[in-house]
Amino acid sequence: MADFTITSQLLGRFAEWVHLVLEGTGIIVIAAGAVASFLTIVRQLRSRQRVEFTATRLELARYLALALELQLAADLVESAISPTWERLGQLAAIATIRTALNYFLGREMSEERTTLEHRSETTPTVPSRR
Repeated sequence: MADFTITSQLLGRFAEWVHLVLEGTGIIVIAAGAVASFLTIVRQLRSRQRVEFTATRLELARYLALALELQLAADLVESAISPTWERLGQLAAIATIRTALNYFLGREMSEERTTLEHRSETTPTVPSRR
């Protein structure tokens, strides 16, 4: 019985670390996406290009989708650590919200990608000077 208790405690601690790493990684991914999007806009402004907000939003959306998946994984691990009925109900609500967000974000990304493809097909090409 003592071995079971020790193993259970070790698994609980390991799950807490996994939860912390997943949560932290999700936060880092969101921050990285925001910085990458900001830098994209700054680069476009500095080179006097037309700022492509659609492409920038699509770039940020990819980061957000990944972060949502990481956050959901962290919630699942946390529910394994302390599976009370209250916590499981909270997890169900959070999972539903995050899954819905991810679904709609994926749909929007698809629409944005289609818009960009359509725009590139209809944009006339300028012949290069040699």
